Amino acid sequence: MHLLFIADPLETFKIAKDTTFAMMREAQRRGHTLAVCEPSQLSWRSGARVHAQVREVALTGRADDWYTAGPLRQVALADFDAVLMRKDPPFDSEYFYATHLLEQAEREGARVFNQPRALRDHPEKLAIMEFAQFCAPTLVTRDAQEIRAFHAEHQDIILKPLDGMGGMGIFRVGPDGLNLGSITETLNRHGAQTVMVQKFVPEIVQGDKRVLLIGGAPVPFCLARIPQGSEVRGNLAAGGKGVAQPLSPRDWEIARTLAPILHARGLLLVGLDVIGDYLTEINVTSPTCFQEIHAQTGCDVAHLFISALEAAVATLP
Repeated sequence: MHLLFIADPLETFKIAKDTTFAMMREAQRRGHTLAVCEPSQLSWRSGARVHAQVREVALTGRADDWYTAGPLRQVALADFDAVLMRKDPPFDSEYFYATHLLEQAEREGARVFNQPRALRDHPEKLAIMEFAQFCAPTLVTRDAQEIRAFHAEHQDIILKPLDGMGGMGIFRVGPDGLNLGSITETLNRHGAQTVMVQKFVPEIVQGDKRVLLIGGAPVPFCLARIPQGSEVRGNLAAGGKGVAQPLSPRDWEIARTLAPILHARGLLLVGLDVIGDYLTEINVTSPTCFQEIHAQTGCDVAHLFISALEAAVATLP
């Protein structure tokens, strides 16, 4: 297959842990050819197909100079066997517009994973609200009084922006309510922006687990991202320690319930975040942790993913 990866610049990859790199390495190992572009290189001229300025790349197997790249050339997305949207959040207006170009490319015959409409329909924090049976008490609002009432009810809460990533903008407010007003004003911008508020789950000390779903099936190991020191966030980007472990019975329950539903909606790869017994996020833009799980357990997640991608492409017209 000829694969196009739409991603952040290759120069920014940390290949020792980058999941997109692991996908590319496994794809090349199987004989597939690789091309890359950034979302800014997508274009659509009236009366023509959606194109991108792409570079053909080959991985060298070296830690430095880890890839070689050909010259830029313009190619229609529909001419690739598969297009993988792997741009990191935030899901801002430019990401939103990119999904519309990708959806047009689908109408022209492109096979895009995850499907653009599914990316738009599953904002990563809001998406959990559909599955309330698995969630801790949660409030989505821009109203400061509602937030105060939620805190009065639950005492120990987490507040976070809907468009954050990597643990950015996450605050904990305990029973004393210290700085709740200031934090609310910062996050909701005096009522102009919506905030998610959740009851604090003390099991965070055991890790914020990333549970992966591939092709409608759970990966049997997750990565528990454990906060370090006085930090409340387990995100690896916030200094959390990643410890791979088998799924717990509750992890399996959540994963087996959501996997077929999300797969049927066009989501080939999903990363569920689970703290204790509670689902806290559904990540669909560029789920990670492939390499950490593989290194610690021997479970080759990239192998599972490329196999699922091959099967998905084979079933599409």
